[in-house]
Amino acid sequence: MEKVVVIGAGTMGNGIAHVFAMSGYSVKLVDVKQEALDKAIATITRNLDRMVSKGAIDEAKKAETLGNLSPQTDLAAACADADLVVEAATENIDLKLKIFQQIDAAAPASAILATNTSSISITRIGSVTKRADKVIGMHFMNPVPVMKLIEVIRGYATSDEVTKLIMDLSVKLGKVPVEVNDYPGFVANRILMPMINEAIYSLYEGVAGVQEIDTVMKLGMAHPMGPLQLADFIGLDVCLAILRVLHDGFGNPKYAPCPLLVNMVTAGYLGAKSGEGFYKYTAGSKDAAVSSMFLK
Repeated sequence: MEKVVVIGAGTMGNGIAHVFAMSGYSVKLVDVKQEALDKAIATITRNLDRMVSKGAIDEAKKAETLGNLSPQTDLAAACADADLVVEAATENIDLKLKIFQQIDAAAPASAILATNTSSISITRIGSVTKRADKVIGMHFMNPVPVMKLIEVIRGYATSDEVTKLIMDLSVKLGKVPVEVNDYPGFVANRILMPMINEAIYSLYEGVAGVQEIDTVMKLGMAHPMGPLQLADFIGLDVCLAILRVLHDGFGNPKYAPCPLLVNMVTAGYLGAKSGEGFYKYTAGSKDAAVSSMFLK
């Protein structure tokens, strides 16, 4: 396996492309917008510069990594000779199904098709292709270059051979793969999202304020980041989408998204990426202040 295509140049896509390119793979990074590709390459370059400044890599490794990357806007052409395609588009099932139909038609019959979905059924995605046995989940964690875990999710029809190939590949990327089965939310988000949702309910019901809730979880449970700030960094729209997958998939009211979360997403308060969620974020600063909506 040498030629990799990554679909989607957002936060996850550019991180996945970075990791593959740094591991010596030839990577085509695909997005419908040239602007998104330019931004992705700039982000990868900044991250590599940071690694050089810390002595983690040298200039030659940086140049080699960037040389392994090829940004493209033509999905079909990019997939034509792929060994592996990794989809990292928005967490929207209709969009993902459309993309998988396109890459299934364009990629060689031998190619493995992976998705970075954090909650959507691998079985459902595989069902719209003619190679369900070669469709698998590779759920990377954010930030991809730093976080070690990859959830490797087997769909109902995913073959043992493909699963082993992806498990072994994950190790070659310097990651720690964990094999899980295809149920809503898999493991990471089936456990994480109800916790985040409960934190939002605690705020919604007036149990405590934003900083108080996050401080309890940081100091009491040794979490590196409180659940409300973590939700901001994941994206409140992404949290809502995953909770809806859990709620629809299990039909259990315990997964119902908090009305406060629904209202915030509807109003465009999506967290760090929109500049405000439970906290307010200033461009170029690592500091975050509690959103004025939640000040007493």
